[in-house]
Amino acid sequence: MSTVVDRATSHRLARITTEVFAPAVFAAVLPMVVAVHATAPAVVVGLGWGALAVLFCSAVPYGIIWLGVRRGQLTDHHIGVRTQRRRPLLHGMASVLAGLTLLVLLGAPRPLVALVVAMFAIVAGVAAVNQVWKLSAHAAVCAASVAALIYVFGPAAAPLLALIGLVGWSRVRLAAHSLGQVVAGTVLGPLVGAPIFVLLG
Repeated sequence: MSTVVDRATSHRLARITTEVFAPAVFAAVLPMVVAVHATAPAVVVGLGWGALAVLFCSAVPYGIIWLGVRRGQLTDHHIGVRTQRRRPLLHGMASVLAGLTLLVLLGAPRPLVALVVAMFAIVAGVAAVNQVWKLSAHAAVCAASVAALIYVFGPAAAPLLALIGLVGWSRVRLAAHSLGQVVAGTVLGPLVGAPIFVLLG
């Protein structure tokens, strides 16, 4: 009986982790954090820039996904079926590119622009791999986000590294990805995003 309860508890924890630390959440939180940090002490200005980035990097792309789910075109909002991922990823890239163009034209803080370029590159990398293999976008975005936060805030953000393991575990526990797919995502995210963020930021 206790084994059944333990399994149910771990499955619930994995489900919560997958939702709380989904790519959409990181795409909504990270631009706000970077923008506010880059414009400090003008917090209101940073929030404005961050909100603009979030609109194109999170709200629009994931609004498209939710619409696809409601119309029955996608099985779920995490797009568990690899063959369904191509169109939403392309739409996401288009939205991020539109947001990036607007941020550059309006003179957004350089670290925020660098972050959005990195986000675009990561989405492009995930989209390319997912044409032939179901790489974990959760792992890619989580690992890249943690790397960016450590770069911005230094060693104080190092405990966030635990999130990478937790998110990876949740995807495997829910049978959404194999361990190899999670590891590949964990490598791809920082490998693609970190150099861009550091060089352009």
